[in-house]
Order: sequence, then structure tokens, then C-alpha cells
Amino acid sequence: MKEVAKLVIDGKELTLPLIEGSQGEKAIDIRSLRQETGYITFDPGLGNTGACRSSITYMDGEKGILRYRGVPIEQLAEHSTFVETAFLLITGQLPTRDELTRTSVYLNDFSPLHENMKAFYQNYPPKAHPMGILSAMVNAMRSFYPELLDIEEEMNKTYLRLISKIRTMAAMAYRISKGERVVYPRPDLCYCANFLNMMFDSVVIPYHVDKDLVKALNVFLILHADHEQNCSTTAVRVVGSGKVNIYSALSAGISALWGPLHGGANQAVVNMLERIHSEGLTVKECISKARDRNDPFRLMGFGHRVYKTYDPRAKIMKKMCDVILSKIRRKDPLLDIVQELEDAALNDSYFKEKNLYPNVDFYSGIVLRAMGIPTNMFTVMFAIGRLPGWIAQWKEDVADPEMRITRPRQIYSGNLKQDYIPIDDRG
Repeated sequence: MKEVAKLVIDGKELTLPLIEGSQGEKAIDIRSLRQETGYITFDPGLGNTGACRSSITYMDGEKGILRYRGVPIEQLAEHSTFVETAFLLITGQLPTRDELTRTSVYLNDFSPLHENMKAFYQNYPPKAHPMGILSAMVNAMRSFYPELLDIEEEMNKTYLRLISKIRTMAAMAYRISKGERVVYPRPDLCYCANFLNMMFDSVVIPYHVDKDLVKALNVFLILHADHEQNCSTTAVRVVGSGKVNIYSALSAGISALWGPLHGGANQAVVNMLERIHSEGLTVKECISKARDRNDPFRLMGFGHRVYKTYDPRAKIMKKMCDVILSKIRRKDPLLDIVQELEDAALNDSYFKEKNLYPNVDFYSGIVLRAMGIPTNMFTVMFAIGRLPGWIAQWKEDVADPEMRITRPRQIYSGNLKQDYIPIDDRG
């Protein structure tokens, strides 16, 4: 007999089906709840609500597991490239050598921006944040490129066009903000090498593409490529549920990612480290301030809403951090603070009890900083990495026959009915 959940409300018993995922996750199907009882569930932040079925990413926060399409993140970070991982997320399988070669050719072919799009960059204020520019430019792509045709080959080209051009738009925004000439993609360079070259090449000092920096960027982008139903991914799905074009849905994801509690967390970590360094705070003082609920100081980069153990991405990024800083042979005082904070927090009873382990943001900011990426570009880098995941989630959502336009309910807590008072009688 199939298991069910039984709910008794106002003396009436309601039978609710149980759903089980492929990894054993269990859920109660409450789709008939309001219709049958008039009640809704109340779940601020939706932390206990399954809004969809998905076959893209599996996470187990208790065990520190993260897999894309079943492949462990550790294996992808060690053996794969960002382009290969993007192919896996979007299509559901790893590419053959021919498919990967064809994908790389398309990415290079699609790199240049439409000439009229370039004019937009000249009109943004010099201090405009790159994330605001990126969100607007991705949305603007709809005006320059055709609507998705219901032909698999054309749809795949659109996805590749987005992945290719977001890299070009990000590098272009950075160059123009510095008053420097725009550097265009080179057909002889891979995706990540091209991005670094477009960011830092100079007529005076040609940029030397370093294989370890390319590897580090590949790892960074892979680790951020998808992360289940987080804030920005949910934004993409919610906006996409209205059947808008993919550019608008992705633009919404970029805007959601901008916040310091989400994609801006690695920037917040570096800002915190710089403050600790400039104010001469000791690690002991930082730990004490973080433990004090009445102190506004927050130790950024520790803990995660999902992971209740060490973030698996943090372990990988920590190794990459060590490699890059050893490679460039540059002493960074912020790294010393990172290492001291990590050691102190991991041995502190309060942090152990609260499961406040270092997360990926704790190290990724240092890696980007070591590459020469400016702090205000950190979240843009996150967006570049997350784009394949958003595309995969949007694609899955629009093809799901169970999905409807997102329309949450609410518990109204405002005034009772009151009559309108004419303005002359309001005193």
C-alpha cells in the first residue's frame, strides 16, 4: 500500500500523497490543500517548500554533497572545464570530443557583440555598478537577437550565444569603466583564457595567459555553475513561469544575484577582511564580536543555509587559493587573516555548535583578488559561472507539464475594512 500523509483540520481528515526523489528525499504533496480545506501553508523564505521537480543538481547539506547531473563537484573541478560542465548542465550529459569542439567553435563565433549594443556602454555613468549594466544588457539582447525557435539546434545556439556574450559584456564593461580600449576574443584561446585576456591585455604590456590562472578560473566558474533552488535560480524560474523570453528571465536572475546575502557574499568577505586589516583588529577580537549578538559585526563567509557541514566547494577553492598565491608569489595580508580566522573558528565551540564552517565565498574572493579581478566585478564573475545553471533550470521549467505560473499566497495582516475619508475631512 502506498504511503500517504494524513492531516486533520476542523475535524476533517485529508489524505495527502507522498513524493520521493531519486536520492530518497521525501515530500508531502499539498496541491489539493487549499481547495479541500481553505488552508494554506506558511513558510517564509520557502525553506521547507519544494517548488519543482528537478534533475539538474543534487545537494545534501548534512553530508556536504554537491553533484551536477549526478557527477560529483570534486570530479568536475579536477578533470573538467567550465565549457564541458556547462554542456553537462544544459543537455544532461557530458559531451563527446566532437560535441565539445563544436561547442567551443560556436562560443568563439558568438563572442562579438552587435555593433549597436556597444553604444550602450558609452552612456552608462562612470560609477555604474557592473551588475546593473550586465542585467540591463542581457535584457537588451532580446532586441538584437531572435526569439527562441522550437528547434533544438536553434535553442542550443541561443544558449551558447548567451554564455559567450556574457563573458564579452563583462570584460567590455570593465575596460570601458577604466577608460581603456576594448579587447576582442581570440580564436586561439579557450573560454577562460579569452576572458582573462579580454580583461587585462594591454598594448604596452601584452597579457601573458597563465595555465594555473586559467585552471583557477575554470574551477571558480564550475563551482558556481548551479546550486539547486537558490534565490537567483528561483527568480529565473518564477519570472520564466510567466512565459517571458529567456533574456528577461536571466536578467532577473542577475538582479537577484546582486545582493550581499547571495552572489555579493564573496565581495562582502573581502570588504570584511579589508576592514579587519585597516582597523588592526585581532582574530580573537573578531571571533568575540561575531559571538556577541548585540554587536553589528558579522563574520562573513562562515555558515550556509543548506550546508550543515563543510561546504564541499570551499575545500576545492581553498586548494586553488593556495596554488594561485604560491604561483604569483605575492604576499597578501588578507590571506593571513583568512587562515587565522579559519583556524580560530574551526576550533571555537560556538562555531562548532552552530555548524559555522567556512563556505566557498570565504576563499573565492581571495582567488579573484589574486587574479587581479576588482572587487566590484566579483558578483559579475559569479553571474558568468551561474549562467549555464540558470539556462538549464529555465529550460527544465518551461518543459515541465506540471509547472504553472508562480502565484504564492499570503497571510494578510493589515487593517480591517475601513471607509474612505475625503481629504478635507482628514484634519
